[in-house]
Amino acid sequence: MSNFDVIVLGSGPGGYVTAIRASQLGLKTAIIEKESLGGVCLNWGCIPTKALLKSAQVFDYLKHASDYGLIAEGVDKDFDAVVKRSRSVADGMSKGVQFLMKKNKIEVIKGYGTLKPGKKVSVKGDDGKETEYSGKHIIIATGARSRELPSLPQDGKKIIGYREAMSLKEQPKKMVVVGSGAIGVEFAYFYQTMGTEVVVVEYLPHIVPVEDEDISKQLERSLKKAGIKVMTSSEVTHVDTSGDGVKVNVKTSKGAEIIPADIVLSAVGIKSNIENIGLENVGIKTDRDKILVDANYKTNVEGYYAIGDVTPGQALAHVASAEGILCVENIAGMHVEALDYGNIPGCTYCMPEIASVGLTEKQAREKGLDIKVGKFPFSASGKAKASGASDGFVKVIFDAKYGEWLGCHMIGVGVTDMIAEAVVARKLETTGHEVLKAVHPHPTMSEAVMEAVADAYDEVIHL
Repeated sequence: MSNFDVIVLGSGPGGYVTAIRASQLGLKTAIIEKESLGGVCLNWGCIPTKALLKSAQVFDYLKHASDYGLIAEGVDKDFDAVVKRSRSVADGMSKGVQFLMKKNKIEVIKGYGTLKPGKKVSVKGDDGKETEYSGKHIIIATGARSRELPSLPQDGKKIIGYREAMSLKEQPKKMVVVGSGAIGVEFAYFYQTMGTEVVVVEYLPHIVPVEDEDISKQLERSLKKAGIKVMTSSEVTHVDTSGDGVKVNVKTSKGAEIIPADIVLSAVGIKSNIENIGLENVGIKTDRDKILVDANYKTNVEGYYAIGDVTPGQALAHVASAEGILCVENIAGMHVEALDYGNIPGCTYCMPEIASVGLTEKQAREKGLDIKVGKFPFSASGKAKASGASDGFVKVIFDAKYGEWLGCHMIGVGVTDMIAEAVVARKLETTGHEVLKAVHPHPTMSEAVMEAVADAYDEVIHL
């Protein structure tokens, strides 16, 4: 049996970051992974999807070259090459994690890990051989997978999840995307831009339902403008897969509708990977598909911790990484400040992009807060107009009495790179007046943040 200070189960953005920080702090560390280093995010999630979306964006630019005074004739796409590029990017990132493991002297254990009592993990390798490892601290970071609905059982061929959507051998002519969260709208944008006819079905009244309603409405307009059919307040009740394609039965407020398609993408959320990892062997408590932890990510059993998608916090890669770092810093005896889950940015990489942090306008009003709301459209931004990217806006929400920045919501080109300003400002308890008086460079998309704040305080210049 090998003994470690820290054993991390799972090597996604939560797991591998946790292992690196533990090693930096002088802890003898091992990481267990059953597939590829980097987990879903690097191999089948965040990174390869962004590669696909970039190909779609470039293709879209080429198709509209004349808008920029350019001539691009005979523009077409090679769907197989697009997928291969995405896989190549993912493979490169996974190899980068392998390098980081070696650099930080972390032992990588390949195989399926199962928790055992007494701070032990049993790992079954590809050869079927089981080896037991012991650690003073065991951190569970097994992530999540595509969630399945009873009415939408995935077969990997006609009804698929995000993993299959990233590596289809042939581009479908017609696709129905069920669910309009980040995964759903990103793939809807990708496939529509590449030439697939796409229908998005959302059960709730608005798409991207966690976002501010103004953002949801703007994205719906943008998606429809791009040719995507959006069906809200609608439910898929059954999918007939008996023929060559599929027939999707959708219940709407106006009655039932049958939509023929080649393939259905189920994007209705994620399911935590907490089965068959030995939680019951150890007696670790769970509730509603999540492992229960305290503020330091300790489970109810001494020596066992959990971070990332398997815990009740937001299921986001950057949250998992932050939780893992705090977890091992606490283990190492450092004084750590608890993560502020109210200041976690969310990003969606369709086109236009969405980025947000803090309260929506509706949430602020429901709390009974007296607020100031400002909005600045990119149609009034010189940089956005020059870039041919004038769809969208920046919306800000401030507490009227104290000037606290309560929320920031953006939709437009490049906004996922802009939201960090609001995150840092909120962390530093910056007021609206301070943001307004911080000079922003011209011409940039980021000017829209300052202009939106100016609008909230009735000082806007360019509207």
